[in-house]
Amino acid sequence: MSELIRVEDLHKIYRMGDVEVPALRGINLTIERGEFVAVMGSSGSGKSTFMNILGCLDRPTMGKYFLEKEEVGALSPDQWAHIRNKRIGFVFQGFNLLSRTTALENVELPMMYNGFHGAERQARAVEMLGLVGLGERLDHTPNQLSGGQQQRVAIARALVNRPSLILADEPTGNLDSATSGEIMELFQRLNSERGITIILVTHEPDIADHANRQIAFKDGLVVSDRSSRQPIRWQRP
Repeated sequence: MSELIRVEDLHKIYRMGDVEVPALRGINLTIERGEFVAVMGSSGSGKSTFMNILGCLDRPTMGKYFLEKEEVGALSPDQWAHIRNKRIGFVFQGFNLLSRTTALENVELPMMYNGFHGAERQARAVEMLGLVGLGERLDHTPNQLSGGQQQRVAIARALVNRPSLILADEPTGNLDSATSGEIMELFQRLNSERGITIILVTHEPDIADHANRQIAFKDGLVVSDRSSRQPIRWQRP
């Protein structure tokens, strides 16, 4: 494996009037291409701030962030937008699908900003929906899909530009236990069979156990970082 992400002495301080609130207090981490990493921690631990910096959604106060060996933490907003569109795929807790748009059209949307023509957009969207097990649901709108199916559409959308990195923020937070297991099985398959790098934020240990590496945050610091050769597989009830 080769280095995909490296952060050096990463700090983030939020200012509320005259008060400074440190969210990150000097993080040093390297994540290799092809890893499946769970970032854990309670509310206020710094895990969401860390994810926002990795996704070029927030700027570190101090320190450096390298993505594919390019320092990106201090780039311009336009350069960040390009990175988010081309090199990072996002999966959110709330799915963030367009309600009146079909699964196929939702997945096509990111490619519209990359100059893909209609036939090419459609072919790749069909491929990605097939990959996540929704090849028979192309013309369904979100209100015709279950929560798990909507999250699969969101995952297909995140994959469609073939990014270097998938960032998943509490992707099972709106799902029941059985459906959460199915989504985590999908992430495991995408990682093991396709070599897709996935970083997942969660506060649930049983969800984090599906990853090959678990990094725990507390009070803006990394308090543990453990790896396992084989992730824990979901056991159906």
